[in-house]
Amino acid sequence: MRAKSRQRNRDSMVGSGSGRRCGRLRKTACGCGEIVETGASTSTTFVRVLLFVAAMVGSVPSAFAAAEPAAPGAASSISTAPVEIDGQVLFDLRGTAALPAQVRAATVKARIEALAADASVRTDELHVVPAGEYMKIMAGERNVLAVVDADAQLTQLSVTVLADLYTRRIAQAIDGYRQARRPEQLLRNALVALAATAALALSAVLLVWLTRRLDLRLERRFARRLQELEIQSFELVRAEQIRGALRNALRGLRTLALVALVLAYLQFVLARFPWTRGYAHRLLQVILGPLSTIGRAVLASVPNLVFLVVLFVVVRFVLRMMRLFFDAIGRGSITLAGFDREWAAPTYRIVRVAVVAFGVVVAYPYIPGSESAAFKGISLFLGVVFSLGSSSVIANMIAGYTMTYRRAFKVGDRIKVGETIGDVIEARLQVTHLRSLKNEEVIIPNSLILNSEIVNYSSLAEKQGLILHTTVGIGYETPWRQVEALLLIAAERTPGLLKDPPAFVLHRKLGDFAVEYEINAHCREPQAMIAVYTALHRNILDLFNQYGVQIMTPAYVKDPEQPKLVPEEQWYAPPASPEMQNQRQVPAGMPSDATPTPSPRSTSR
Repeated sequence: MRAKSRQRNRDSMVGSGSGRRCGRLRKTACGCGEIVETGASTSTTFVRVLLFVAAMVGSVPSAFAAAEPAAPGAASSISTAPVEIDGQVLFDLRGTAALPAQVRAATVKARIEALAADASVRTDELHVVPAGEYMKIMAGERNVLAVVDADAQLTQLSVTVLADLYTRRIAQAIDGYRQARRPEQLLRNALVALAATAALALSAVLLVWLTRRLDLRLERRFARRLQELEIQSFELVRAEQIRGALRNALRGLRTLALVALVLAYLQFVLARFPWTRGYAHRLLQVILGPLSTIGRAVLASVPNLVFLVVLFVVVRFVLRMMRLFFDAIGRGSITLAGFDREWAAPTYRIVRVAVVAFGVVVAYPYIPGSESAAFKGISLFLGVVFSLGSSSVIANMIAGYTMTYRRAFKVGDRIKVGETIGDVIEARLQVTHLRSLKNEEVIIPNSLILNSEIVNYSSLAEKQGLILHTTVGIGYETPWRQVEALLLIAAERTPGLLKDPPAFVLHRKLGDFAVEYEINAHCREPQAMIAVYTALHRNILDLFNQYGVQIMTPAYVKDPEQPKLVPEEQWYAPPASPEMQNQRQVPAGMPSDATPTPSPRSTSR
């Protein structure tokens, strides 16, 4: 009996002649025991010998590596492929470099399907035949599978036990293959699929009908309440928007229900037929696979999430304590030597950024997925984009903080930046808002202000007074003492100019045809400088005309026959009148003497 088995083994491996030798060599090269029939011609044998030599040269390193003991966990990295019949996995097979696992599994699958399609082959003909170092699963005289030690190592079973288990699985797969393809079974499954289709259509129609009825009922029931809500909330939330949100939520639930019905229908119908049963299993894996992955990831991340929550609570508590401290400094409840109250808000923002940055650094290793290459790549990309696109933003922010700590100006001051003169109505982190003398809002970037010369008219006005000055050109024939007296009297008559310290006159220039005099007087209110200048110029004109002193500016050509004076009797030529003398002739929209009220936002920006 053993001699017959050996003879049958030799006949299945090779055809004749030197086939036995080639069969052994092929087994050594493949390492998986798959038997391939060969020819008996001399030329074919020669070619195969050459191929064997080449395979041996390439497999020497693999042989040495296979002789080494496997490290723990190395089985998980072994290449395997499943043998799948009608969507059901029978077992996994191992592969090598010479015979990949996918190729081996596809070969075994084709053999099993061929046996199942052949009605003359009975499942009781499946048997295991020992073949030296491996076991062969045979169906009569037809080779099905060779089970080698490498396959047994994956399951921690002996080759004999594993071959018996594989034989039973193959027999069950053949029976199931034939049972699923019987005409009566296919007809029964077709009728079941047709009934499932009708049930799906009926369920979809019923679901749409129910959602429409529910939508109408909600429309009638809550229409009056939504109208009352609209009146009570002063139209902050419109009733149409609330109704639309409810309708969209209902439609979303209906869509989810329809998708679930369709997926369940496809899973049920595709599993009825052997040709599509594999797609049914894969469809379920496509749906449940991501959900299970997300669930496992969430469960694995629970300790890290708890740490992040605790860290968030601690950082938030620290920020609140800091906010209370700096608010107290801003109100004046707490005073620090050398620390202005205006510095409280910007200093709090700087410290807040530092605390949040420290919290992010501590939390980064505990963020789920932070160690993945995708997370690091996205972080790097966002960092590059931020660095390239925020250069001007960062420059303006740094300039804003710099001006704050330099005390260049504050809200309410009248300043001059470049050619722009106006009152500061809001100092923000990136820009500063000015109200010009023509009641225009001018927005200037802080980086531009930092790089420009700033003239602050208000910083010294309250304590020392702002010096307003204007110049006139008077001929050399007029005594300079008379000119000084006239200018001082004009300053004394001008409302808004201080008596103490007193006004003074400077001789600015001895020109070719006139002497340039400058009257200087102090003022406490920089916002009223335009009106004060207007009143001063009026008084100068009146006094010089009254005393017959001719103003030679802006240009002088020659002495006229009559002095360029306005007689006193013509001072109020129509339509002017004495009553208009005390009225302010400031154009509409011109800033008044009152200091502008700072913007409420400026204190919190």
